[in-house]
Order: sequence, then structure tokens, then C-alpha cells
Amino acid sequence: MDGFDQLSASEKAEASELQRMIAIEQQKAQFQAQVHTFTDVCWDKCVDSPGSKLDYRTETCLQSCVERFIDTTLTITNRFTQMVQKGAH
Repeated sequence: MDGFDQLSASEKAEASELQRMIAIEQQKAQFQAQVHTFTDVCWDKCVDSPGSKLDYRTETCLQSCVERFIDTTLTITNRFTQMVQKGAH
């Protein structure tokens, strides 16, 4: 018997809410980690020498790099979702 069974209804609701909030914070942290990753990757790929402004080539490169990174991440995420759904059936 685990401790969750011994909680009152309001304590169970609080525990569930806490779990939901933790999951949201974990999602935020994952998103921030992804932003940090593609910032690093795209900066290294596109920026030769930082200046006070981005030139057109650098700006275009950064935009394309981020778009490719997002597209790739979405494709991989969708593929994993499909695999999980097939495994659940």
C-alpha cells in the first residue's frame, strides 16, 4: 500500500495539481534547452564575426538554420509519437 491511498481527497487533489505543475515546468525547461541548443548551433554555423548589426547573409542563415532545426525537431517528435501510439495498440 502506498502513501497516496492514505491521503484525503483534498490532499490527493493538491498532489495531482503539484504533479501537473511539475510537468509544466519540465516542459518549459525542455523548451528552453532546445532554444539554447539551436541558438548555439546556428550561431556557430552562421555568425563569422559579431558586429553591431547582422548583415543580410547572416540574418538569412540564422533564420534558415532555426527553421530547419524546428522542422527536424517536429518531424522527430511526430515520429516518436506515432511509434508510441502504435506500440499502445
